[in-house]
Amino acid sequence: MSDISVAVIIGSLRSASINRKLAQEVVKLNAPGLRFDIIEIGDLPLYNQDFEEAPPPAVTAFRDKVKAAQAVLVISPEYNRSLPGVLKNAIDVGSRPYGHNVWGNKPGGLFGASPGAIGTAVMQAHARDVLAAVGVTVFSGPEVYLTVKDGFYDEAANLNPGTAKFLQGWMDGYVDFVKKMLA
Repeated sequence: MSDISVAVIIGSLRSASINRKLAQEVVKLNAPGLRFDIIEIGDLPLYNQDFEEAPPPAVTAFRDKVKAAQAVLVISPEYNRSLPGVLKNAIDVGSRPYGHNVWGNKPGGLFGASPGAIGTAVMQAHARDVLAAVGVTVFSGPEVYLTVKDGFYDEAANLNPGTAKFLQGWMDGYVDFVKKMLA
């Protein structure tokens, strides 16, 4: 049996973002049976119903990649106590036109990191609602609220051993969840 394809969506466009680095490290964790594909969202235009009949190439490419994936993993910062606009836009672009939602019936994972004391807790609460509305069933435990402080990454941008161990535990649960959802 081939590996389960997981679309990784990063809710930050900045090349050196905390969450982009985090995603690059997370996809290196032991996840037997899963294959991760980071799908970029920076080229997506703002959702506009006018382009549904003849979508721009970036929209078609994005939708095709998400549709082909069997599962989703969203790693995102929190902006103004919610999800970043680029992430919400990507979810909207993938959910339209009506009847052609590429997110539906996929198992999902969700977390993020922030220098703030509560990590990305509020973003995740909002994102869970939005993802549920488009048919993504988000893995519920353990929830991950990472606070980035000195020592979170080493000089080579690797996660510190404690965080890596914690995330490996999360990944073990996510792998089981995805496999059960798709069985």
